[in-house]
Amino acid sequence: MRKLPVFTLGVEEEYQIIDPETRDLRSHMSKIVDGAKIFLKEQVKAEMHQSVVEVGTNICQNISDAKKEVAYLRRKIVDLASEQGLIVGASGTHPFAKWQDQPITDDPRYHHIVKELQDTARSNLIFGLHVHVGIENRETALHIMNQACYFLPHIYALSTNSPFWEGRDTGFKAYRAHVFAKFPRTGLPEYFDSVQSYDNFLDTLVKTNCIDNPKKIWWDLRMHPFFSTIEFRICDMCLTVDETICIVALIQAVVAKLYKMHMMNTSFNIYRIALIRENKFRAARYGTEGLMIDFGQKKEVEYKALMLELLEFIDDVVDELGSREEINYIHKILAEGTGADRQLNVFQETNDLGKVVDFIVGEFTKGI
Repeated sequence: MRKLPVFTLGVEEEYQIIDPETRDLRSHMSKIVDGAKIFLKEQVKAEMHQSVVEVGTNICQNISDAKKEVAYLRRKIVDLASEQGLIVGASGTHPFAKWQDQPITDDPRYHHIVKELQDTARSNLIFGLHVHVGIENRETALHIMNQACYFLPHIYALSTNSPFWEGRDTGFKAYRAHVFAKFPRTGLPEYFDSVQSYDNFLDTLVKTNCIDNPKKIWWDLRMHPFFSTIEFRICDMCLTVDETICIVALIQAVVAKLYKMHMMNTSFNIYRIALIRENKFRAARYGTEGLMIDFGQKKEVEYKALMLELLEFIDDVVDELGSREEINYIHKILAEGTGADRQLNVFQETNDLGKVVDFIVGEFTKGI
């Protein structure tokens, strides 16, 4: 039996910088980023809003390396924030912060985006988890990207962690995607039958001044324009390291399984994006507690049953990837709830969004 490739990993997380007294988001005025660059170099950067810090791991050879790096990055940002009298949390949205109060980072890139997109950009006060999986061959990467779209809602539901927006319970387990949907070139990617057609699509957008570079394709899943990776961008920012790493392991395993099938000249069914979009809505609305559609059977199925089927589907690659323990954490999420469920539980018990922020901050370094 042919061994699987390594499927290297890269993990990007976006953190909330918070005032410990008001619990509101707080501008770090680049002090945290500038301090972090001494240790982390290009692994840390400011985002559009000054209350956001983005970090990224180095290229990781396996899930164990990824966990060590994510834990280290979280600890380092917490230490640097503490020196500025600030605290850090991780959630897809802040429970009550208003985007109108958040200053924009003074950077030509962000000034250009705001000039073009106006309040669509200014209101994009959201926090995501991006996962890169290394695949050297672009034809293979596109083939896997087309098939992996089916699994995006299943992965997304596990990460749901943005139930509040500007002080309101939105009724969604993940409201972040609805905020981001106002941007152009977001959401589920369409199907491409070849790398040439994919490149022609990007070339057309650049030549017609829709975008100045291919990184402004902000789909839920994309072939990265500069790295030999496919990048999963659909997930909310997770409360804990364990949740992040669990989802990273699941994404890697899905890619590895689809690759294995491809090498055996088989493939997973390709479904219309319009159908997959129905499951994405259900994931955002209900998280792991609702029904999703099994398109093969053309019927509704409990999400948890579909996730167990997915775990069975990937089971033959998990041990070779060395991620059995991390994958098994999915059962804990299914039993105890996603980040959104746990945020909502705190709010129901306290009726205090400040206590929800305290919970988010407390979970940030849990287990590390």
